[in-house]
Amino acid sequence: MEKESDKKRKLIVDIQNLLNSYDGQHPTSINPNLLEFMDEETLKSIIHSLLDQKEENAKADTQWLEQFKQDL
Repeated sequence: MEKESDKKRKLIVDIQNLLNSYDGQHPTSINPNLLEFMDEETLKSIIHSLLDQKEENAKADTQWLEQFKQDL
């Protein structure tokens, strides 16, 4: 059975990976000690927020590109 601390560490790594998935950004490193006080649900909420933000950015990028398609 996986310990809660192991689950939290994996979630923290997932958050860090999401933050580092943006092109052109300096790599982000999160000190796990800063997030240790957060519960699993809070960490999952952060992940969902980051995923939502990535989705919104992708939509904005698509809309921006569509304007050039219409000009052709």
